[in-house]
Amino acid sequence: MSDSLPQLFTRKQARSAGTALAGVRAAIGAAAWFAPKLALRPWVGGVVASEPGGRLLGRSLGARDLALGIGAILAERHDAPVRGWIEAGALSDVGDFLGTLGAFSKLPKATRWGVLAMTAGAVAAGALIAPCIDREHDDRS
Repeated sequence: MSDSLPQLFTRKQARSAGTALAGVRAAIGAAAWFAPKLALRPWVGGVVASEPGGRLLGRSLGARDLALGIGAILAERHDAPVRGWIEAGALSDVGDFLGTLGAFSKLPKATRWGVLAMTAGAVAAGALIAPCIDREHDDRS
């Protein structure tokens, strides 16, 4: 993510927001791992979510988000750099957004706008948090 984006948060605020974002990501990942049909249904519809390949995809995406979320939380707890974890999550969300956009007309009409908005929101959150989260000197804290 670019350092040219506005730095809207102090380091402390960004680390709190980043931890919250990572916690939500990990929770969604766990839900997708343990209940892939439930997690995928709003995104791809009930038919695909019920198929073995759909459940595999749900669990794979769940493992990805669980790893990214827990990685960011552990980095924050150890006062290690967190930015790369937040950026990796945002980049995976860019992929989700573009994939959703590419299949938009074939996705469930009742939920596709919500899924698109959720992925866009996750990208935006990561882009705003990442430049601030590991700032060494913070005049505003």
